[in-house]
Amino acid sequence: MKIHLETTVAAPIARVWEAYTTPADIVHWNSGHPDWHTPSASVDLRVGGAFTSRMEAKDGSMGFDFAGTYTKVEKNSLIEYAFGDRAATVSFSEGPNGVTVGVDFDGEEENPVEMQRVGWQTILDNFKNHAEKTAK
Repeated sequence: MKIHLETTVAAPIARVWEAYTTPADIVHWNSGHPDWHTPSASVDLRVGGAFTSRMEAKDGSMGFDFAGTYTKVEKNSLIEYAFGDRAATVSFSEGPNGVTVGVDFDGEEENPVEMQRVGWQTILDNFKNHAEKTAK
């Protein structure tokens, strides 16, 4: 099942793209819960390139690598990637109120859809806040 989320970021497209694809930015916004964080990230933003975000509980009790491979990259417009046997698409569309960032991803079977939606939307909301706060 595909799950769709979106947000509109009041910042220039170049800044929105940079904030979404730069490890130095990713570590500031990539968390689905206040008790978690992303202490490190790596990005090789090209078709066939890999990415990894290390996601950990702040108390150090658990963590995992969210990792995958880019399957399509169109600067300032589209990112598609595979992670495990799942896939996601991130679209960037300029409009009168800013840049709409849409995320479509394959849900997983282990957790309820609503839990997945809330976690991924929280990450997207954190991204929006970071991108707007750091826009030049």
